[in-house]
Order: sequence, then structure tokens, then C-alpha cells
Amino acid sequence: MTPRSDTENRRTARAATRSGRVRRQLAAVVACGLLAVGCSKAGTAGTASDGSGGDAPVKVGLVYSKTGPLAAYGKQYIEGFRAGLDYATKGTGKVDGHRVELSVQDDAGDPAKAVSEAKDLIGKGCTILAGSTSSGVALQVAPVAAQNKVLFISGPAAADKITGLNRYTFRSGRQSYQDIRTAAAFIGRDANGSKVTVLAQDSAFGQANVAAVKAVLGKEGATVKSVLAPPSATDLTPFAKQAKSSKPDLLFVAWAGDTASALWTSLTQQDVFSSTKVVTGLDLAASYPLFGPAATRISFLNHYFDGAAQTDVERAMTDAVQKAGSTPDIFTPDGFTAAQMIVHAVQTAKGADDTSAMVKALEGWSFDGVKGRLTVRAEDHALLQPMFQVKLTGSDKSPKPAVVQTLPADEVAPPVAPMAG
Repeated sequence: MTPRSDTENRRTARAATRSGRVRRQLAAVVACGLLAVGCSKAGTAGTASDGSGGDAPVKVGLVYSKTGPLAAYGKQYIEGFRAGLDYATKGTGKVDGHRVELSVQDDAGDPAKAVSEAKDLIGKGCTILAGSTSSGVALQVAPVAAQNKVLFISGPAAADKITGLNRYTFRSGRQSYQDIRTAAAFIGRDANGSKVTVLAQDSAFGQANVAAVKAVLGKEGATVKSVLAPPSATDLTPFAKQAKSSKPDLLFVAWAGDTASALWTSLTQQDVFSSTKVVTGLDLAASYPLFGPAATRISFLNHYFDGAAQTDVERAMTDAVQKAGSTPDIFTPDGFTAAQMIVHAVQTAKGADDTSAMVKALEGWSFDGVKGRLTVRAEDHALLQPMFQVKLTGSDKSPKPAVVQTLPADEVAPPVAPMAG
């Protein structure tokens, strides 16, 4: 199933002669999520908020979903951010003497609310914004950052449009194209003449998945259709029926949020798995049991799961998160990476007052992240990174993920996007 963001799931189609060909040609996209967890307005660095006693503080505004349909992902992001800030500042909460202060707001997944909160934070002196996991939120906050010339680092939001949106906008997570390219490498490239149906939510995230599948598989000769459900829908049976009735060779499921369980239940009840090849992204750990007996029949692409990377940075993140009483999950690295990027930008720019200097500091920067070597592409601010092909093994009630293959960053890199203003 997929997360978010922005989550996903795939099932339906007829098993015919083409089915084998479609298996190679699949593409999937993982969902994205949103951030949660409350935080006092001035607290992360453990220092006063009035700027007394030393260099001017670095004021960072995190706008994320403490509540709302994607709030489960928020906890992961904020825990990763705190661990990353501690790691990047070597436990001091300071960057070259500048105290890092967080002001955290709950957008509840509402873009209008997020925009209002972003403007309020900027008005209070925040020169750096971060936190968006919802694509809809990120796409609205990014223009605000550009208008006010502040640095914006989007989180798990997967929409490809965020890349190259403006010179002030970066991302600390992956994007839809990287998900799709991971799936294409897993399954193969002979899609000519195949029928693919994308089952997703009618949201920025879902629409981005449809666009990405069309961009990759459509250009290779596949006919791509979509079944989009309103994000507020709770009865998903009609949409499962529509997906099955389209009789695709491949069902690509991209889903995020609290209704994922209901979606997989509907797909199972409609007996989708008996007639199609399903590809989807592997979501947060709590979702693994929802696949039931179908888990071993699904091809998963994955942004991250606990233990996937086996890097020194991952071990540092894991230790910090576990000491805080939690466990890393799919979007924990996005928070960790955001903190690394912010600290590097401030350190190189010698403070947070010069946004242009912070932008230049991040453009072209390569560094060791949780997943391995990461690079901020200078031309459009895409975050180039490894991706994982994964399978689930073990019992239906307690399946465990295992890496089938790690794809290097250059193999899943999105095409360069033209940089807007």
C-alpha cells in the first residue's frame, strides 16, 4: 500500500498473455504523508527566543499536520527532524553560535490554513520554512516562500511539480518520478500495447501519480487510465469496482492516509488480485499487515523502511529516535534530511539572514544522508537519492520487509525541470 507526502496500492486487471509483459512494465508511486507532533514556539534548541546572549537565533518555521487525514506521518517527520538537528549540530542545537529555534504550526492538511500559518511565521521573523508532506500544501506554500524570499524545504510531498517550482524551494524527500522509475526498473520496459489503470485519490498527490505513470509508461506505448476517488470518500467499493471493470493488464495503486485499510479491503472483496498484476509503494510499517495473503503477490517500490539503507547516518538516526522512545519509519529520513539541509545552508551562509546565500549553499550540495549519498541538483533542486525495490516476507499478520535491490540515484533521477522564477 502506499503512503504521501502524499500511499498507494495496485490491483486489477485481467491475467492474459500481456500480463507477463505488463509485470515488467509497471510503474508505481508511493504515497506521501504529512507531519504531526506539537512543539512549543521556541524550544528545540533549548534556548531563549528573544535572541539574547550571543549571535542572532535562526528562526525556523515548521508547518505540518499534527491533525488531519495524514497526521500519522507527521510523527515520523518531526522525530526525524529533531534527530537530524541534533546530529547536524553535534548535540548543541546551534549552528556556528546561532541558536536554532522552531516555531511549529498544525496545517491539518489544509492548504489555505498552511498558507496563512506560513505568512504568520514569516511575519514573526522566520527566514526558513519546512514541513510540508502533503503535495497540495507544498504547492501552495512554495509560492509564498518565493514572494517573501525565504528558504522553503518541502518534506515528503511527492508531486513532481515541486521540483523547479522556484529558486527558493527545495525538497528533503523523494518525488513521484523516482517512484515510477523504481517500479519500471523492477518490472521491465515492454509496455507497448498494455493497459494500465491508476487507482488513486483525487488530490494533488493522486493526480501527480497519474501524470507520472503517463509520463513513463504512456510514452512507452501503454494506454493509461485513472480511477480517482474523493479524498473524503470512506466507501471505496464503487472505485474498486471501476478499477476492476476497466480490465487493465496492470493496476497501479497510489494511496495515502486513514482510508488505506478500507481500500485494500474493497479490492480484496472484489477479487481484484485474481485477475491482475498489482504494483504499489510500501507504506509505513503499521500498514504491512493490511495486505494479508496478497502481500507476497505484490511488487513493492519503497522510499524507506527501518533498516533499509544500512548506512552510518541511518544508524545514528535510528539510535536517536529509539532513545526518544520511537522507531524510524518511511518518512523519518525526510525530517532528518531537512535538518541536515538547514544546518548546512545556515553554516555556509554564516547565518539565516541572506536567503540567496542559503540557496546557493544548497545548490549542487552532495552529502551522506540516511539512505546513502544524496545530491541537491543545482538546476532544479531535485533531491537525487537511492531508491529500494522491496518484498514482504513472513506471516500475514506480521510481514517483514526485505530489500530486493537498491537502485542508485542516477538510475532513478527525474528529468531536469525548468526552473520557474
